[in-house]
Amino acid sequence: MPIKACVFDAYGTLFDVAAAAREAASEPGRDALAGVWSKVASDWRLKQLQYTWLRAVADAHTDFWEVTQNGLDWALEASGLDDPDLRERLLALYWELSAFPEVPTMLAELKARGYQTAILSNGSPDMLAGAVTSAGIGDLLDDVLSVEDVGVFKPHASVYQLVPDRFDCGPDEVLFVSSNGWDAAAAAGFGFRCAWVNRAGEPMDRLPWTPDRVLTDLTSIPEIAGVF
Repeated sequence: MPIKACVFDAYGTLFDVAAAAREAASEPGRDALAGVWSKVASDWRLKQLQYTWLRAVADAHTDFWEVTQNGLDWALEASGLDDPDLRERLLALYWELSAFPEVPTMLAELKARGYQTAILSNGSPDMLAGAVTSAGIGDLLDDVLSVEDVGVFKPHASVYQLVPDRFDCGPDEVLFVSSNGWDAAAAAGFGFRCAWVNRAGEPMDRLPWTPDRVLTDLTSIPEIAGVF
């Protein structure tokens, strides 16, 4: 079936999750962070994801903002940074993450070609609204779907089901795009056509499913959508 909707994970896919730590590290008086910002960003993201998985399997759901704060607290302690002001600054910047450079043009091209577009994210609705507004891409999206509608994090199948329900289509009419290999794999297992945006050149996750495409950025998504 031809692709009807192109749906994107948010954090790490459309929005640069390292931007908060990188920007804070460049500010005056942030010398302690400047030397370790990359580690803080990496640890923050890893723990954020790990806590979503653990909460999903333990049936202990909370919103993504709490998970984000928990992950940051672990990351700061791991780097020996006990600075409440820095913590608050990093959390504030997370609401204003920049989009990757190719995102606006890519989304505009999808809309010009007649595709419906959306976000499907672990993020809470208010967090996602902040990121979309900050990036200035709201008019290029038909919807922003959050796991809060089903009360469990990815990769639970009920999360992916939000997309066929919203766009009245089959899973094989959806091109799902994620920067997380596990997310792209699980979505492929659900039945979506999938692209993994592997910006870091990571190995393929050893899972029962694999994405249809592996990319280094989002530039070619409009062309890929037309191939299926």
